Amino acid sequence: MIASTAKTDFDVGIIGGGPAGSSVASYLARAGMRCVVFEGTLFPRPHVGESLVPAANRVLGDLGLLERMDAHKFPRKFGAVWTTTTSTNSHDVDWQGLDGTDNSSPIAFAEREQQGVYRSHTYHVDRGKFDNMLLQRANELGATVYEGIGVQGVDFSEADPRIKFRLGQRSLDVSVKLAIDASGRRTLLGNQLRLKVNDPVFDQYALHTWFDGYDRSVLSNGSEQLDYIYIHFLPISNTWVWQIPITDTVTSIGVVTQRKHFAKARSERDKFFWECLASYPRLYDALRAAQQVRPLTQEGDYSYAMKQICGDGFVMLGDAARFVDPIFSSGVSIAMNSARFASEDILQAAEHGDFTRGAFSRFETTMRHGTRNWYEFIAVYYRLNVLFTYFIRQPRYRLDILKLLQGEVYDEADPPVLQKMREMVYDVERRPEHPWHKLLNDLTSDAFRALHRDRPDVDEPVSNGTDR
Repeated sequence: MIASTAKTDFDVGIIGGGPAGSSVASYLARAGMRCVVFEGTLFPRPHVGESLVPAANRVLGDLGLLERMDAHKFPRKFGAVWTTTTSTNSHDVDWQGLDGTDNSSPIAFAEREQQGVYRSHTYHVDRGKFDNMLLQRANELGATVYEGIGVQGVDFSEADPRIKFRLGQRSLDVSVKLAIDASGRRTLLGNQLRLKVNDPVFDQYALHTWFDGYDRSVLSNGSEQLDYIYIHFLPISNTWVWQIPITDTVTSIGVVTQRKHFAKARSERDKFFWECLASYPRLYDALRAAQQVRPLTQEGDYSYAMKQICGDGFVMLGDAARFVDPIFSSGVSIAMNSARFASEDILQAAEHGDFTRGAFSRFETTMRHGTRNWYEFIAVYYRLNVLFTYFIRQPRYRLDILKLLQGEVYDEADPPVLQKMREMVYDVERRPEHPWHKLLNDLTSDAFRALHRDRPDVDEPVSNGTDR
């Protein structure tokens, strides 16, 4: 047991030292709260999710880390590009005045001013180095950090939660006023409290690795776009490739597809990965000329939600609370911003000595808005890829789409541009004669509506009660 003269060993116990856990630890420790972080692995360690959106810059600025980002020489991310091979059907129709021969759709963050974000770029990151930097910052600001200690569970049977863990052969615990689950896709409390709801619509899988010497100019429209994130559409339903710069010469490449397309046998993963890439010949040839420098890694069971993300004595952050398909690089930004929003409620809860669920209602409402907007955005994208490309090319919609891509998804319950996109999808679905009808992917808007009816975290009003 960690000795303490206070009523509890710590004010806050944080399970997980990734971007969500380390960020909330930094915010709270800087404000004078006694925080402990339990991280199950030893940093640095590799991790997927290597590209940020500009909204993450607010947290980096708050925590005094922007200069360190530059010192680490993380590639600067000025925008995003969506490409498709000209062999896909999406270019065989009239794009209402768009040139179907142009298979690249770029957008730059600088096109829209973002309040509180004073740079026209964010970053791509080596997550081993990035997460280690964040965790070290939490320690610098006063948080107690333990690595290599996996939490087994949280005991809520008493007034103050007790976080249970093992140290060698010994079973130990610490008492806290508040337990924060930042355990990532392990979702420790979501599983323990049976709050996790698997997504019945999105069942994406990813295979990813790093390449050294990949020529990024092959699919770029100029040197200024070499360090953009690239999303390459493949002519396989709901399948795409991410291209993320890690260093000047190293690039992360990941194939994301649906479960039904995925080769489950480990021995067939490499074959499946390269077969998917072969459907985009220029990308395939450029990667074959490069050197693969990491083993192929598999990620599955991507999307899920929670019936609630806070309760008496606990809060869930980042992937521990919600995970949505990574098509728009939202994961790390959601994790860090969930820490920012939660810390505001937690500090007020500490002032009043009230750590019941109602104390976190503002946080819960904000995160529901944000994650639902991401989800709707991604759902429309998957249902009709060409619609998304159309919207970012249209001046009357472009800045509204860019606002979402910048990570500004928390201030509106249902942004008008998402309403317009849904209306257009419904129109295409209802009209078989529509030139885009044949381009609809397998996921349906009816499925999305059903999903929302079944999802407590999406549509039910936030409770001010104290139920766990």
